[in-house]
Amino acid sequence: MQTPPLPAALQDLAGRVAAVTGGSSGIGLATASLLLARGAAVAINGRDAQRLERAEQTLRARHPGARVLARTCDVLDGAAVQAFAAEVEATLGPVALLVNNAGQGRVSTFADTSDEAWTEELRLKFFSIIHPTRAFLPQLVRQAAALGDAAVVCVNSLLARQPEPHMVATSAARAGVVNLVRSLATEFAPQRVRVNGILVGLIDSGQWRRRFEARADRGQDWDAWSGELARGKHIPLARLGRPDEAAQALVFLASPAASYVTGTHLDVSGGHSRHA
Repeated sequence: MQTPPLPAALQDLAGRVAAVTGGSSGIGLATASLLLARGAAVAINGRDAQRLERAEQTLRARHPGARVLARTCDVLDGAAVQAFAAEVEATLGPVALLVNNAGQGRVSTFADTSDEAWTEELRLKFFSIIHPTRAFLPQLVRQAAALGDAAVVCVNSLLARQPEPHMVATSAARAGVVNLVRSLATEFAPQRVRVNGILVGLIDSGQWRRRFEARADRGQDWDAWSGELARGKHIPLARLGRPDEAAQALVFLASPAASYVTGTHLDVSGGHSRHA
């Protein structure tokens, strides 16, 4: 979905540079598009070169004349992330907004999760935040001093507070990310770098679209199928979230509009959360 242009008075990110990891699809791509609509220059990365190229083309078509940089980069490769951060600064300028979005879920129970799988999942969830934050932190600190505010925002899952037994490793790792965000927020506060996250519920994604294509009732359209799924999951709004709705929350937390918000997570689950 294309982000509608905002009035000039709301273009409050003009002159700022943002980096979005996992920016080639879904929430990451929607966030990059919204940041561009708000006037920021945006760098995105991802592991799949073809998907990243398509994402870059999409962003340039939606936002003619915008400053966009897209580079293949594995966030689990610390040296590669450092190189990406250096290229972003050299090409677009120092980053003031970092969105840590890379990561995916693992379906497994305690009984069938091996030590290797535990290690892989914990490494992904933590180092997909640690490596980019470490690489961009010097830029964020400089921009906070110059602009009065800089921000890191992490895409997390409702699983952090509402774990599912069939996603035991992911749920545990997501809970740890809540703690990590709070710790980073406290440590970086004296440097005026804010750190927050969002807890997403069920969001329209490639995973759910693939399940839709494999549906038993071929007569169901997406709205009927996804609505049935949402009701079965007891989501009060009775639908899946859209990537642009998660992006709105991320951009709010990254922007000066949230200048007194740090160390917290915003629930973006359509009311699915059973916890205050």
